[in-house]
Amino acid sequence: MTKRKGTRHRRTAIYSLYGPNDRVASKAVVAIVEEGQTDIIELQRWVSGGVDIRRNEKIQEQIGAFLQKHNVKKFVWAGRIIGCPHEEGLDYPNGQDCPFCPFWAGRDRWTGEMKK
Repeated sequence: MTKRKGTRHRRTAIYSLYGPNDRVASKAVVAIVEEGQTDIIELQRWVSGGVDIRRNEKIQEQIGAFLQKHNVKKFVWAGRIIGCPHEEGLDYPNGQDCPFCPFWAGRDRWTGEMKK
């Protein structure tokens, strides 16, 4: 693939919200990728103690600055909280439900419905 002179890479931000349930977002994650690529250029996490992260002005400003820094042209997200803020393999063993967030136990993170 040849790059034409003067073309610029288009960057996309993938925005994800996590929380102890589907109503309170306590963690936001933004991954930056180049259009047409799968490798993450940079990933940043924000955690809000007690206040829904969507209402934390300081964190929202930091997210905005992060997007500007990376000259983001597209912004995508699931439109909802997609799981608990704890990380499988780091905060609890792989393949198990998070012991800290019982709401998500047995729940499909993408649909929000209980798994059968």
